[in-house]
Amino acid sequence: MAENTFGAGEAGENAFPDPQELSYEQARDELIETVKILELGQMSLDESLKYWERGEALAKRCEVLLDGASQRVEAAIETRSVNPEE
Repeated sequence: MAENTFGAGEAGENAFPDPQELSYEQARDELIETVKILELGQMSLDESLKYWERGEALAKRCEVLLDGASQRVEAAIETRSVNPEE
């Protein structure tokens, strides 16, 4: 190999950040890219499964964050209806 070669073209096990550390926007954007990659269908079955699993984890992260935001909005509305003068 040449001296300026940086990798073997394969992502390592820890190549992607843990979905639990991503903001909603980061997880959503990565999920969009993951879906695009999967739609190309140019990978082996093993690679496709890894991307599918990553996509599932990203979708779950988005769902958790959206649920949390929804609960915060509902709590704010409830607080506002209990104390309308604030």
